[in-house]
Amino acid sequence: MRVTWEAQGGQAAAIRLGLPPKVLDTDALPESTAGELDRLVAAAAPEAGQERPSRARDAMSYTITVEDGGRSTALTQSEAAMSPAFAALLGWLEKHIAEQ
Repeated sequence: MRVTWEAQGGQAAAIRLGLPPKVLDTDALPESTAGELDRLVAAAAPEAGQERPSRARDAMSYTITVEDGGRSTALTQSEAAMSPAFAALLGWLEKHIAEQ
C-alpha cells in the first residue's frame, strides 16, 4: 500500500505551493506498523465523505490518498471539521513520514 499526504490552503498556502506530496510506502514498514496503518485508514475512510461545513477562514484541508491493489481512494477533510478518526490517521502519518 502506498499513502500520499497533502495539505492545501491555510495561511501558509503560498509556502507549500509546488512542494511535492509526502509519500509512505508500507512495503518499507514492519508488518505490525503497516497493520496499524491499515486499521487507521479503515476507520477514517467511511467518515471522510461526511465532512461538516466549516466557517473557518483560511482553514487547511488535508488529502490522504491510499493506493492499494490497483485501487485508489482519496480521503479529504479540513482542520476545522476533522473527524477524530481522520485526525488520528493524519497524526500517525505525520509521525511516520518524519521518521523516514
